[in-house]
Amino acid sequence: MKKGGILNRHLAGAIAELGHGDGVLVCDAGMPIPDGPRVVDLAFRAGVPSFEDVLAGLLDELVVEGAVAAEEVKVANPAADGLLAGSFAELSYVSHEKLKELSAGARLVVRTGEARPYANVLLRCGVFF
Repeated sequence: MKKGGILNRHLAGAIAELGHGDGVLVCDAGMPIPDGPRVVDLAFRAGVPSFEDVLAGLLDELVVEGAVAAEEVKVANPAADGLLAGSFAELSYVSHEKLKELSAGARLVVRTGEARPYANVLLRCGVFF
């Protein structure tokens, strides 16, 4: 058994398979999940686990070279926007519709129980060297 980090075996295994340039969509409970990417659904109840908690756990384990969020988050969910802006030096914004299109190319989707709108981010994996 692992001592720490991400204990969910499905998520830990999916993370181990990621490579440079792969996309990881971390999304709220309401985000439409496209066909194609591997999905690890962590949603349990509304708000559990939170977008913030899941994102923090993923950032402890992943090298991220860029991130994309929906422009709408700035007005509809300032708390999530502040979290994203504070977490990524390379954060860009697109329309929510464009983010949904981009998410179809993700290698992994991690669905949280987040119940606040537009708490979604598409991460681009980097390398540690």
